[in-house]
Amino acid sequence: MQYFDEPLFRIGGNYVTAKGLIAFAIFFGVGLSLAKIFQSEQFRRLLTRLKLGKNFASIVPTIFGLATLIFFTVTAINAAGVPLAWNQPLPGISLTLVQIFLLVALLLGVFWISARTKSFLFNRFLVNSGLDRSLQYAIAQIVSNIVLVVGVFIVLDNAGIHLGTLTVFAGAVGVGIGFGLQNIASNFISGLVILAERPITIGDRVEVAGVAGQVQQIRARSTVILTNDNITMIVPNTKFIDSPVTNWTYGDPRVRFRIPIGVAYGSDLEKVRNALLEVAREDSHVLPQPEPTVFLETFGGSSINLELVVWSKEMSYRPRRFRSDLNFAIAQKLREAGIEIPGPQRDLHFRDGVVRVEMTASEKTPQRAVADGA
Repeated sequence: MQYFDEPLFRIGGNYVTAKGLIAFAIFFGVGLSLAKIFQSEQFRRLLTRLKLGKNFASIVPTIFGLATLIFFTVTAINAAGVPLAWNQPLPGISLTLVQIFLLVALLLGVFWISARTKSFLFNRFLVNSGLDRSLQYAIAQIVSNIVLVVGVFIVLDNAGIHLGTLTVFAGAVGVGIGFGLQNIASNFISGLVILAERPITIGDRVEVAGVAGQVQQIRARSTVILTNDNITMIVPNTKFIDSPVTNWTYGDPRVRFRIPIGVAYGSDLEKVRNALLEVAREDSHVLPQPEPTVFLETFGGSSINLELVVWSKEMSYRPRRFRSDLNFAIAQKLREAGIEIPGPQRDLHFRDGVVRVEMTASEKTPQRAVADGA
């Protein structure tokens, strides 16, 4: 046992023994194990059940894991025989380890209060206010951001990190921040503009920067859009400010659909018109007002081109499926009415000479039958 108390080597004027190394390994191993527990899926599900907010629940495991690892690492170093005081300022900064842990805990509290403020305003306080639901969300998001900023300033000031002392640092790195973080700042300001002006709201179907889908979330830096393929797209907020945005449900959710159709020359156009209008009336997703209409567009090279025009709210839900259902119904209706939908056709004119035409076996049989019948 005396061997465990004999010094093995020296670190900064302190001797480390075998017993100290064993204690270091035990405490460090416990810290790693607890950090893994905090990073586990079971712990994340526990936070989700506590309804702490999606963003807050995603940050807490990482912070808890790092804090646990730092705490047990410092404890392990002390157990190894190298004193590291909790209440002494760390080199280069005026904060002790205890103050740093307290600062992290207070910042977590600020983030939690901000998330709960948004949830309380949106789900309880403003729900019966009579305001538009999207406006309620905008108010809740703006108040939540204000609570977050004010809370962070108060925590930093009480921790001894006065904002006035940061002016020199801010001036030194201001150029770097201007270039490196200008996109983040621009997206944040764009998010505030979106919440204030409300060109888009949650539930709107939009098209921007080649992305089309339904708005799920409007966050501080980006907007979450869910496509019809159930793919979540994260679009920077600046795209909604400096790019053209198509909002299919802005103000009035009704949208006009244009369905082109071509029929063979010689078709009874009045019969075609009635068949197309019948298809529109039979579809439950077609609005009765404004009434469906059929236009004769052009006389094409192979067909007479018409257009069925209907109004519907399906652009917000399943525009491609709606068009497809109408096209299937049109094809079936025209087939039942004996109206031909022609393929591309060309008329060939030979001025002189002889053209030899050879027929395949499958084509000769019906020709003989026709000849015999004649």
